[in-house]
Amino acid sequence: MSRLFRRKPLDALIAEGGEGEHSLKRALTAVDLIALGIGAIIGAGIFATLGSATSGGTGQPPAGPGVAVSIILTAVVCGFCALCYAEFASLVPVAGSAYTYSYATLGELVAWIIGWDLVLEYAVGNVAVAISWAAYFRQLMLGFGVEIPAWISTDYRSTLLAARAAADGGAAGLSPELSIAYQAHLQHPVLFGVPIVCNVLAASITAAITWLLVRGVKESARFNNVIVVLKVLTLLFFIGVGAFFVKPANWHPFFPGGFHGVWTGASLIFFAYIGFDAISTAAEECVDPGRDMPRGIIGSLVICTILYIAAALVLTGMIPYGKLVGVADPLAAALAYVHQDWAAGFLAAGAVIAMTAVLLVFQLGQPRILLAMSRDGLLSPWFAQIHPRYRTPHVTTILTGVFVGFFSAIANIDEIVQLTNIGTLFAFILVCIGILILRKREPDRPRRFRVPFVPVTPLLGIGMCLFLMAGLPGLTWIRFLLWLLAGLLLYFLYGARRSRLATAA
Repeated sequence: MSRLFRRKPLDALIAEGGEGEHSLKRALTAVDLIALGIGAIIGAGIFATLGSATSGGTGQPPAGPGVAVSIILTAVVCGFCALCYAEFASLVPVAGSAYTYSYATLGELVAWIIGWDLVLEYAVGNVAVAISWAAYFRQLMLGFGVEIPAWISTDYRSTLLAARAAADGGAAGLSPELSIAYQAHLQHPVLFGVPIVCNVLAASITAAITWLLVRGVKESARFNNVIVVLKVLTLLFFIGVGAFFVKPANWHPFFPGGFHGVWTGASLIFFAYIGFDAISTAAEECVDPGRDMPRGIIGSLVICTILYIAAALVLTGMIPYGKLVGVADPLAAALAYVHQDWAAGFLAAGAVIAMTAVLLVFQLGQPRILLAMSRDGLLSPWFAQIHPRYRTPHVTTILTGVFVGFFSAIANIDEIVQLTNIGTLFAFILVCIGILILRKREPDRPRRFRVPFVPVTPLLGIGMCLFLMAGLPGLTWIRFLLWLLAGLLLYFLYGARRSRLATAA
């Protein structure tokens, strides 16, 4: 039993951050990391989830204008976890994120579980973002008078759901999203008796991002910095224009769903924050991780929270929250509601830009976690290959791109977002526990950044993550546990016998 919890020495982890055949190029600064964090955080959440959290839905009370409090609650949860991430990232500056940190503190079995779990955050989460990107891009093209066929911008699963809904209640009662899917159901071509319905848009943007990341992380960082500036300006544009159309009467009642509405709203808004920990996966590529990692993680979190709160207050002041039910593009819808169609079109373009940056950051994170697991022998050495010219993990980058591209072409977004949330919250809990253990085992090890008020801060992070997880439906828990069981099977069949710690024993 003890071999299942064998730990990788911190000195060995830190040594992996040095130069060598499998080392990554150090090219990222604090500014790059802040931009990377903003690029991950501001995306599908603020441009799509904000409307759902505000208006509520089936079995979910509305947060209403109180969604601003939901944002603050979620930011506090992420803030506690961000401090723990920052200490680990400055202490252990190698690729791998929560996986690497748990290997040093909680042992190999837990490290494998968290590495497997992080696939839900990065790869599965990126599937959701790619699908959302495709929906916004389709709306953007409609603004230019170009109608993209529904059958190449919708997944087959959604067309089946739309067909069932239309059969039960009639096509006239479908939501805008299901109406597009139903259109695909009616219009799709057939090849050899097989219906052709595939989200080509989502798969195409995934392929483009994958190619960019294979070329090199610094080139990707430059691209990301430009996109971050553009999308922050877009969000500021919404806040600035929308502020002129705010009616304070729309803020009453401020908490239409009470605390329950704020709580469930926070569980949804959490999807808008999951990107910040992706910064820590690039620790090995930082020029000075001890100094820059804390600045990158905490700085991006603070900037995004301020923007989120401002956007939420303007949104709920512009349009009654009840009119946001089923709206996938709430910011653009609010501008259209006050007859600012030109501004709504600008917002659609901004959403496309925002989600492109999110795709880039998540595609950056997942390959580096697989790389770290391969280095440790838990996965085949094939996953640890570094491109001889670009010095990037091209094998795992391409593999991740194929996974995301395939499932974004066929998957339904509503069925994977909650899996992403529960997987991310679980990873956060493990990182907070790791800080408690490391402070006990190695209290005197030099740290460039230290979490304040230990053990209070990590314990608050653990408790608040559990609080948000409790708000997720039971089916999500079942799917999550099945995913972990599949990972355990793979570990005992391969990793437990072939890991570097096992072979060295």
